Amino acid sequence: MAEAREISIVLADDHQLVRSGLRLLLQREAGIQVVGEAGDVDAALRLIATQRPDVLVLDLNMPGTPSLSAIPTLRETSPATYIVVLTMQDDPGFVREALHNGASAYVLKEEADEDLVAAVRAAAEGRTYLNPELSARLAAVPPPPAPPGDLTEREAEILRLIALGHTNVEIARLLDLSVRTVESHRAHVHQKLGRHTRAELVRYALDHGLVDR
Repeated sequence: MAEAREISIVLADDHQLVRSGLRLLLQREAGIQVVGEAGDVDAALRLIATQRPDVLVLDLNMPGTPSLSAIPTLRETSPATYIVVLTMQDDPGFVREALHNGASAYVLKEEADEDLVAAVRAAAEGRTYLNPELSARLAAVPPPPAPPGDLTEREAEILRLIALGHTNVEIARLLDLSVRTVESHRAHVHQKLGRHTRAELVRYALDHGLVDR
């Protein structure tokens, strides 16, 4: 019988120590090989364009381009590369948005020892992977109404908080994001809606029911 083809992986996380731990975790498994590492989304894009790995393990909270909104671009750059999101974010909204954007699996960092290898193998076979607890939580939370103006769910949430008067620092704390990530989402909101002042964003949020009048 022919041996199964080795699964090639690129790791994208902005912490070198985390990447080293993930490499050790994955490469002790038969049939898995880490072929590259990236510290931000742009580096991940360049790496998968040249390496064409089977799987990209992607952290959601890296500097630069927001990882969630970059998933479609990552998939377009290397359509044969499946994406496993690895994150501390256990909010069902993040899970739903990641899967909607094209991720194949969603793994919590605290569960990586138990779940990551299974998620990578599932993704490499074209299957979706969520651990049972996370899947149950996702099923228990109904999906929100579609965001207006082609916004992602995260962008709509940030728009709502802007309209309620929160600063970027406060939004970052409330959503457990970096300030840089909030700023990137906010820039996308301005661009998509064509509104460039806070007053215009507040009016848009009121008109589309994101906040009460």
